[in-house]
Amino acid sequence: MANHKSAVKKDKQDIVRRDRNRQHRSKMRTQIKRFRQLLEAGDAAGARGMLLETLSLVDRTARHGVIHANAASRTKSRLTKAVARLEASA
Repeated sequence: MANHKSAVKKDKQDIVRRDRNRQHRSKMRTQIKRFRQLLEAGDAAGARGMLLETLSLVDRTARHGVIHANAASRTKSRLTKAVARLEASA
């Protein structure tokens, strides 16, 4: 337990930030899972339509500092390549 007033405030801020980060991360992961379900189903048109929305959400999560910018770029690249592979095979 914190003994100083500033440490108590920092603990409260950490709790709020952790909850907020958890919400952003969860939302992003859920969106990516839905996107991958479309890929597995072979729905190229649906995946292409959802791609921009998913990439935007990944960017927003990185902008909020929840994930590193390089991790966001890597994720976006992999998702885009997956759509390209699906469209090439279809």
